Amino acid sequence: MASSDKPEIVDRDVKEKDHKEDDKDEEKGGFIDKVKDFIQDIGEKIEGAIGFGKPTADVTEIHFPTINLEKADIVVDVLIKNPNPVPIPLIDINYLIESDGRKLISGLIPDAGTIRAHGEETVKIPIHLVFDDIKNTYDDIKPGSIIPYRIKVDFIVDVPIFGRLTLPLEKTGEIPIPYKPDIDLENIKFERFSFEETVAVLHLKLENKNDFDLGLNALDYEVWLSDVSIGGAELAESTKLDKNGINYVDIPITFKPKDFGSALWDMIRGKGTGYSMKGHINVDTPFGAMKLPISKEGGTTRLKKSKEDGGDEDDEVL
Repeated sequence: MASSDKPEIVDRDVKEKDHKEDDKDEEKGGFIDKVKDFIQDIGEKIEGAIGFGKPTADVTEIHFPTINLEKADIVVDVLIKNPNPVPIPLIDINYLIESDGRKLISGLIPDAGTIRAHGEETVKIPIHLVFDDIKNTYDDIKPGSIIPYRIKVDFIVDVPIFGRLTLPLEKTGEIPIPYKPDIDLENIKFERFSFEETVAVLHLKLENKNDFDLGLNALDYEVWLSDVSIGGAELAESTKLDKNGINYVDIPITFKPKDFGSALWDMIRGKGTGYSMKGHINVDTPFGAMKLPISKEGGTTRLKKSKEDGGDEDDEVL
């Protein structure tokens, strides 16, 4: 045999060897694929026979039970449906609230309960958002503004056959960072004047510094003139405070001038009278009801008589 024939013999042996190894790999791969198909088929048959399936979750509502200057209480309602014939435990709930990609708050709720067999439950996720934490972290988030948010929630459940599953959810919306309105007592106009009892109208200036309207429903406050309390009064009717706007509200009030002592004469002469106010306003907003504080320290106003009491209603009152 010529030397030139040897490579052909070697090549044939190698080829035959390679071919046999390929056959083995194909047989091995085919066997593994058959096992996988068998397991998947068995799993589907078991699932179909005993009714096991993956649970589903959906955010049904996000509401704000409380919003004030300090915080917002947020509740996320999530409806979870369990199609399985056995209860499934909620192992963990992870949540994250972000705004424009920046984290505002995150947390973990362990051992969140159990979803009954072939049932559904609305799981409520309470979240407490502290505004000072946000404002101290992000300088560009200002009081009175409205910011976008994205809530991400991961439900981790343990389902027979499937094992641990994560059900991810997302929801977007807007949340306000409230700012308290400014209040000034522009003037007090007498409706009926006597030393025993005087009926007057407080002419209030309210400035809404928020990027959303406020529906003013009630006032809870006290007024001091010359360090003497003249009490408070009720709002006659609700009014709208336009966003980033100034509104004027008239509030009737009754007090006894004789309680003011020597300060009364300064008021009657039309001299400036020191006053202070402190209390709260109840308002409706696009985000729910709010109770916001109002306060004014060291203000100055004037008392003014009506024409019936010898005054001139056309005079400017500062």
